[in-house]
Amino acid sequence: MATNKDVLSRGIKYLSGALPLLFIGPSVIYNAFMNQKNNWHYLVLGIGIALCITAVFLMYKGLQFIMKSLFND
Repeated sequence: MATNKDVLSRGIKYLSGALPLLFIGPSVIYNAFMNQKNNWHYLVLGIGIALCITAVFLMYKGLQFIMKSLFND
C-alpha cells in the first residue's frame, strides 16, 4: 500500500493554511464583540465568521486529500 506523496503534500499544505485561520478567526470574532459600540462591528464580525468557515473548509479539503493519498481512491 504505497502513499501518493504529491497528493499527501497537497493535503498537508491545505492543513497548514487552515492552522493560522483557526486562531485568527475566533480572535477577530472576539474583537468584534468587544467593540459593539463601533460602527464597524458587523463588518468585523462577518470577516471573522468568513475566516472560521474558510478554516473549516480548508481542513475538510486537506483531510480529503490525505485520505485520498493513503487509500488510493
